[in-house]
Order: sequence, then structure tokens, then C-alpha cells
Amino acid sequence: MKKTGTMSGAAPFAMAAALVWSAPVLAQDNQPEDEQDEDRIILGGGAREPIIVSAARDEGVGLTSYTGSVTLLDARRIEQRQIRNIEDALRDVPSLAVGSIAGQTQIRLRGTEANHVLVLVDGIEVSDPGSGEYDIGTLQAEIGSRVEVLRGPQSAIWGNDAIGGVVAYQSASGADRKGFSTFLEGGTNNTINGSARFGAAGNGWDAALSATLVSTDGEPNTRAEGGGERDIGRDSYTISGRGSAKVTSNLTLRAVGRYVLTEGDFNEQDFGFGSSTLGLFIDSPATRFEQEAVSGLVGARLEALEGSLTHDLSAQFTDAERSTVQPTGFPSATQSDRFKVSSVTAYDFGRSDHLLTFAADFELEGFNNVLTFDDRNEVENVGFVGQYRYNGGRFDFSASLRHDVNDLFRDATTFRVGAGLYVTDTTRLRAAVGTGVKNPTLTELFGFFDGQFIGNPELEPEESISWEIGIDQTLLGDRVTLSATYFSAELESEIFTTFPPPTFIATPGNRMTDSEQQGVELEIFADLGSGFSFNGAYSFLDAEEDGVEEVRRPDHLASAVLNWRAPRDAASVNLAVRYNGEALDSDFTTGAFPAPTATLEAYTLVNLNARVKLADGLNLFGRIENLLDESYEPVFTFVAPGIQVLGGFEATF
Repeated sequence: MKKTGTMSGAAPFAMAAALVWSAPVLAQDNQPEDEQDEDRIILGGGAREPIIVSAARDEGVGLTSYTGSVTLLDARRIEQRQIRNIEDALRDVPSLAVGSIAGQTQIRLRGTEANHVLVLVDGIEVSDPGSGEYDIGTLQAEIGSRVEVLRGPQSAIWGNDAIGGVVAYQSASGADRKGFSTFLEGGTNNTINGSARFGAAGNGWDAALSATLVSTDGEPNTRAEGGGERDIGRDSYTISGRGSAKVTSNLTLRAVGRYVLTEGDFNEQDFGFGSSTLGLFIDSPATRFEQEAVSGLVGARLEALEGSLTHDLSAQFTDAERSTVQPTGFPSATQSDRFKVSSVTAYDFGRSDHLLTFAADFELEGFNNVLTFDDRNEVENVGFVGQYRYNGGRFDFSASLRHDVNDLFRDATTFRVGAGLYVTDTTRLRAAVGTGVKNPTLTELFGFFDGQFIGNPELEPEESISWEIGIDQTLLGDRVTLSATYFSAELESEIFTTFPPPTFIATPGNRMTDSEQQGVELEIFADLGSGFSFNGAYSFLDAEEDGVEEVRRPDHLASAVLNWRAPRDAASVNLAVRYNGEALDSDFTTGAFPAPTATLEAYTLVNLNARVKLADGLNLFGRIENLLDESYEPVFTFVAPGIQVLGGFEATF
């Protein structure tokens, strides 16, 4: 690979009130059923009920029978909002905070750390084994894709990384969307985004191939010395393919492949003591980054006993390379890889309401800091999973247990138990309790910069326990769906960076104190009639470590999205308002270590888009992002882009 380098404090409560009061203003629905918004959730399920694939290790769980908290961002919702980067779609998920700088976009779910969220892309674990994180900014929204977000610990099913939950991205199969689809758009800052996709399916087989480009010259992102002048641009390319074939009446083979290349500029943070810009992001000429990742999966599914017994065997890999060019800083080049084999056997007791699943995983992760050590390090894990589910119509129950055998630190056992009960035809109560585990990353174990960050091979895994209770309610003949959840979690042995004497060189350690997170989550969908629909979300979070508020975790998050579609889908308009409350972040301007905190001001982002049909299969569209030209910092002293205007076309053949 080539090496290159503001709303007031009352705003969230006002928005939450708006979500509740929107329900009574429903108008008469004149839309045909096949043109209504697919975001609607009907308690009790039905033939069109979506399946949450990441909620189990077998064929998945029906959306309305899942015993935890989940948000489904389906293909229609993503396309209506003209989402190009998946990080933007995640801003509409309760308790999910997005923090983005050039070269690294982090997500924090329910107040956990950025490396506590498991990210699956078409079933493949894609986090960088070195850092334990996945740069969600490199995940582009391919045509027909969808996203599942499971909130709460999922380690009993998926093992390491899933303390906060799971974000599962799924591209469309050839059977989901047949034919050729494409879009191309351009706009502010010489931005060009485009995607092309072809899908096909036949008797027992399907295949899809997709290519996506996101490119922009960017704009300055520093506020030091009155504002920066260097434009921060990036180019990201994604090529993916997937397919399956039923080779016999009971044997199906499948394969997935993905290549992602992201190149871009970034500015360094000034850590020169005595500098007038100490601790600030500053213009850094010729400073660039490159991220390249290749991943793939092959699998076979065998059915027996008329489909009551299934066995699935799969193997997957992820290879990731990251490098930076920093003429005045610390250039880096790392290579990380993961190889995983999974065996899953499920039995549904003769297609009854009971389902029993057993799974076994073997995982090998490797990491090499090429410039600093050029010495590959590895860690192995073997996990065993047992899961029981009962889907009884009015009552649902699930229990999962997992035991992980680790070669470098102590073994771990995690569990999850959940239940849901329809107390009426329109009211469902649910509750769940579970534990999570996060193993030390290879960087934390073996170090990164020699003399700057020393690894600690004595680290212990981080462990958490969490519980939640919730209620789901439908009103007005299923035209309105409301969901409310309260959760509480406690994290032990949190890994943090310390500076021990006498050298005071940075090294990770396990905290002796606990971190606590608790909060409330609200979601609403309303079919307002006459082509209008509304989605809203609000969350309140209290996240503290030993009584001290944790950084980059807003107390309040809210979003409100109003969509209108004309009859026969001749046109549409979408208005999205997203509120990010105040949060703390580390302030390095004082020169003190550990750094004190500063307040990141609250901000509101407004996006407006419209689309009009010119002919069957051909649409024109346009959108304005950050309509109010809000100036805000998602990370301390890192200024986010202002207003953006784009337009283009989409075609389907």
C-alpha cells in the first residue's frame, strides 16, 4: 500500500415535549399502504416485521419480540434523509454520541467508551485490533443499506467489545434490491459523492456489487489565532460485494468482501510548552493520514430435520493499515489484523416457540507498530455461547451465557437475561439485565510510541453490569409508536492513561474506582397522514467516574425528523433537527497532565432536503446541511464544517 501520510438549557426539554405533543395533531391518512413509512412499528409483529439480525447468533429476532432496546435505521429512512456517512444516521439514535475529528470519528453508546461498542459490517467485526475502535467516519451509506443499533451490553452473545452495545451495518443483497442503481451529487467545498450498485437474484442465488465515493476539499477546522486557513479535505472509496447460493435443498453458501480506502488531511494539536497555541488544533501543512482496510467472510449454512436444526460455519478476516505523515510531529504506521472462525448450531424444537442455540468462536488478533517497534504481537480468544429464547406471542424471554478463554489475561463469563410482556394488545413491558467485558487492546498491552506511551501487559479486562426497564406503546390504531427506557450501568477496572513517577511517561492502568452510567431514552414514530410522518428521539445521560462527570458525553441528545412524501412518491421533503447538549472535554491549554476539563457548548444542526421525480426511475434532489450555519466544536478546539449545499440525481434501472 502506498504510504502518505446554540440552544438554551431548556431546549432538550422543549424538544421532548414536542415529541409527545406531536401525536394529537394526526391528520387523515390518504396514502396507499405501500407508500406509508416503513419506520412504523406494530406491536405484535406481522408478516412484514423486520428481523434484528445482530440480536442473536442464529437467524435473528423479530423487532417487536426483542427483549432489549434497539433502533432500526432501515433503507428508506437512510435514503429519505440523504445520508452519505453512517455517522450522520447514528445522530438519531438515543444515547449515542458522535465525536468527529479528521481521521477519527468516535461513537459512545450509553456513556461508555468509544472502544466499548462492537461494530459489525455485514457480520464482520471491523474494529482496529490495535486501538479496539472503529472509525465510523469511514463507513459510507451504500444504496439500500440499513443499520441496527442494540443498546446495552451484548457480550453474552458477541464477547469482547460489546459493553455499550452493537452497531450492525448491513448492505443490501441482490434479492433485496435488483437491477442497477446510482446517484451522483456535488456541492460546497468541491464535494463530490457518488455510488453505483448492481443486484441480481435467481432461483436459489443472489449477488450484489457496490462502489461508493465520498470526496471533499473541506474547510479550515481550527480556531487558534483567529481561525485556521488550511482546508481539511478527504477522499474515501468503498468497494463491496456479497452473494449466496443454495447448492442443495438444505445447504447454502455465502460470501462477503469489502475494501475501504480513506485519505485525508488533518491538523495537529500543539503540545509545545510555552507556545501561544498550546493545546489547540493548529494549521499543520503537509500533515495527512491514510486508512486502508480489507475484510471478508465466507460461510455455509446446513439445514436438517425439515429446517428445525441448522448449523452455520463461517470464517472472517479484517486487515487494517493506518499511517500518518506529520513533518513536525510523530508519524505513525500500524498494521492490524483479525481472523475469526465461528460455529453456530440452533434447534427450534420442531418449529415451536422455543429455540436453543450454541456457538463457539476462535479469534486471533495481531498488531504491529511498524515505525516504532516493527514487532508483531498477538492475542488469542476462544468463546463458548449458549442461548435460549422463548417467543410466545404475548410473552417473550431470552437468556444467554458466554465463557471466554483468553491467553494473556483471566477468563471471563458474561450473561444476559431479558423478558417482554404484552399487558394489552398495544402495551408491552420489557426488562433486561446483563454483563459486559472489554479486553485490553494490543496498543494498551504493548505500547505505541517508544518513550511516549509504554504498554502494560499486566492490565485486566474491563467489566460492567447493566439493567434496564422499558415500555412500548402504540396509539391511534398503530399510527403512533412510543418507547421509553430507563437504564443503569456500572463499569469496573476501567482502563485509563496514567503518568507514574519517576519518568512520568504515559502508560495505561486499571482504575480502582467505578464508573456509573444511568439515563432515560425516548423514541416516537407518528404517521401524521396526508404524506407526513415524524420520528423523534431524546435521551438524558448521567455518566460519572468516581463521582466526576466523564468527557464527551452530552447530558442531553435529541432529534426530530419530519418527512413528507407526495402520492405515488412523486416528490418528498425532509427536515431534520438534531440537538447535542453541553459536554466536557479535556483542556490541554493549561499544560497540566492530567488535563483539566472545559465545556463544549451545546449546538443544534438543521438539515433540509428535497427530491422530485422526473420520470420512472429518475429523480433530482438537493439538500442543505447545517442550514443555520451553526459554529460548533465536537472536540475541544476542533471546529466542525459550516453550511453545506449539495444537489444531484439518482437513477434506477
